[in-house]
Amino acid sequence: MSKFEPVIAASTARVWPGLGHWNLYFIVKFALQWGGYLNIQVLPNLLFAAFLLIPLRKHSTVVVRRLLAVPVAMALFYRDTWLPPLDEWVELPSVMDLSSGHLLTLVGNLIDWSFCGWLLVLVMAYLFVQPWLRMTTLSLAGLAWLSVTYLAALPPTHGASSTRVMPSVDKVTPSSVAVDVYLKQFYDSEADRRVSFQPPTAAAQPFDLLLINIDSMSWDDLDALGLRDHPLLRQMDVLFDRFNSAASDQVPAALRLLRAGCGQPPRRDLFVPAPESCLLFDELGKQGFVGQTLLNHTGRFAGFLNAVQTLGSLPEPEMNTGHWQPMLSGPDGLPVWRDREVLGDWWKHRQAQPQARVALFYNTLTLHEGNQIVAADGNVRRADYKARAQVLLDDLSGFIEQLELSGRRVVVVMVPNHGAALRGDRMQFPGMHEIPSPSITQVPVGIKLIGMGRNPRSMPLHVSEPSSYLAVAQLIDRLYGTPSPAAGEQPDWQPLLAGLAQAPLVSESEGSIVLDYAATPYVRITEKDPWLPYRPVSQ
Repeated sequence: MSKFEPVIAASTARVWPGLGHWNLYFIVKFALQWGGYLNIQVLPNLLFAAFLLIPLRKHSTVVVRRLLAVPVAMALFYRDTWLPPLDEWVELPSVMDLSSGHLLTLVGNLIDWSFCGWLLVLVMAYLFVQPWLRMTTLSLAGLAWLSVTYLAALPPTHGASSTRVMPSVDKVTPSSVAVDVYLKQFYDSEADRRVSFQPPTAAAQPFDLLLINIDSMSWDDLDALGLRDHPLLRQMDVLFDRFNSAASDQVPAALRLLRAGCGQPPRRDLFVPAPESCLLFDELGKQGFVGQTLLNHTGRFAGFLNAVQTLGSLPEPEMNTGHWQPMLSGPDGLPVWRDREVLGDWWKHRQAQPQARVALFYNTLTLHEGNQIVAADGNVRRADYKARAQVLLDDLSGFIEQLELSGRRVVVVMVPNHGAALRGDRMQFPGMHEIPSPSITQVPVGIKLIGMGRNPRSMPLHVSEPSSYLAVAQLIDRLYGTPSPAAGEQPDWQPLLAGLAQAPLVSESEGSIVLDYAATPYVRITEKDPWLPYRPVSQ
């Protein structure tokens, strides 16, 4: 070997710069991927690493690369998170309507101080060991390992077309084709499901139906606040333990309730006219119910009122809101009134009406995460969720007492839209519900009979089977078709609850779908992505 060969080899080695402190960037990503907080896309990260390793001779080109690398790294890091694409944020009308205070609250939720502490420990460990270890070799080995596991997980029919999401290395992911087939079969079967509403029998006595639609309240939220045993829930006659709202945003969830007469359609079908047999209030109208609409807000946020009227067949609200004092400022800066006052005034108005049957759809925005408190001096501060939840549940409990004192026959059905995601998880920060996880879509649905006999039980009956809106429509149909029992007795709940429609877990948001497949929740972020196991905080 020539004596010049070692010099040439050394010179060649110096041409390749290594990743330098960019190694820390990739190491942090590997740690987050291992913990389930990131979803590393292999090909873009490999290309970025190659871009950083390209030998450059001129100092000016090195400087330009450094300037370009920072924004590219930030964009790539965001792309590797579970957050929706930036263009989807802009396209969502509800996001454009948010007040600056609500946007600051969402930004604040992105900061996890515990995570920041562990990140600091990782940086210190990196600075300590990097003088003795070839960190570039470790980073490239990590990317190579992710590449191998990614290619091994791809089904043969997909080839290399799905590059956005890296399957988790500690899970065996089923073929995306198999889950797609399951999803299609689910929607095909749901399209054939109907509730055949029967007219009430001659022996049945009329009653009013109150659908109380609560924004942002799930079982997980109540557990986080210690409110699962609130008196309102304890006094219900029936509670659904595994009711799936199938949505993580307000308008689609409300439309699913208003179309409860049919099975669960894909989200896109909610925004086209539905068959008349699916529309709950149209069917109730045929049975003699007079439909009414009531909100404790203006209905302008996210075009809510327009959507439920045009796509849910609801009438225009009749109540005059001019004398109500705002309790909160909504996410769009418009007033939110107190539920006790709104419902109390409506009930006084209802008792003066001659109709034998009234069906009310009431939507409350009290618990929306974007609400704020406006002080007398004009200062605005964030409204605490627990305090609002306590007030709302107390108000609804007091309203039920008001109904009971009237002596009228009323069926109250409480159906929340979705949860507030108070705790968040490793895929979503607290307060975000772009991914409709079970902790967001499993909501406390309750039914209370008033003026229809005494409940012999001290606690509600529980429906433990997985269910959704079709079961609610079935119960409503059975209640107004059931002959009235002897004086002082409630209807027999056993036949009313027998054989209620069950519903596998399938939930959709603007871009994501979460479903149960083989007893495991899976998520797909966009239609181009493969299915991945949904990894909640407890894992």
